[in-house]
Amino acid sequence: MLYEDIIKSIEPELEKAVDFAQKKLASLRTGRATPALVEDIKADCFGQMLPIKQLAAISVLSAKQLLIQPWDKSYIEGIEQAIMREASGLSLIPEGSNIIVNVPPMSEELRKELIKVVAQTEDGAKKTIRKFRDEAWSEIQEKTREGLIREDDKYKGKDKLQELVDKYNKKIDEIVDRKKAELQG
Repeated sequence: MLYEDIIKSIEPELEKAVDFAQKKLASLRTGRATPALVEDIKADCFGQMLPIKQLAAISVLSAKQLLIQPWDKSYIEGIEQAIMREASGLSLIPEGSNIIVNVPPMSEELRKELIKVVAQTEDGAKKTIRKFRDEAWSEIQEKTREGLIREDDKYKGKDKLQELVDKYNKKIDEIVDRKKAELQG
C-alpha cells in the first residue's frame, strides 16, 4: 500500500466538508436576495417534502426581491408555508401564480448572530478536515509499523497530507471570508 492511496481516499470526505460549509453559508441571509436563501427549503407537495428548487423556478428580481414561479399552482401554498416556517424574516407577496419574496435589511443584532454562525460553520468544517487528517496519518503510521510503507515514505506522506489539508482549509477560509464580507457590506 502506498501513502498516496491513503491520502487520496480522504479527499472526497474533505470535499464534502467544503461543500457542506459552502451550502450552509449560502443559505444565510445577508440582506441581499439570492436563490440560495430558499432553494433548499423543503415544502410539502402531495405528502412529500421536496426542496423548493424542484417545485419552482427561483430568480432574482432585485437586490431585495426574489421571484418564485411554481411549476404548478397547487405548489404555491406548500411553498409559502415552508418559507414562513424555515426562513423567518422574509416576507411573501402572492402575485397570481407566482410568489415574490422580500428580503428586509439586516439589523446589527442579526448581523452579529450570523457572524457567529459563520464562525461555527468554519470551525465545524475545519474540525472535520482535522479528523480525516488524523485518521489518514494514523493509518500511514500503522502501515509503516507493519512494513507496508517505508519510513522515508511515511514522512513524505505526512508532508503531502498536510499540503492537502492546507488546500482544503484555504477553500474554507475563502468561503468564510466572502460570507463575512457580504454580512459586513
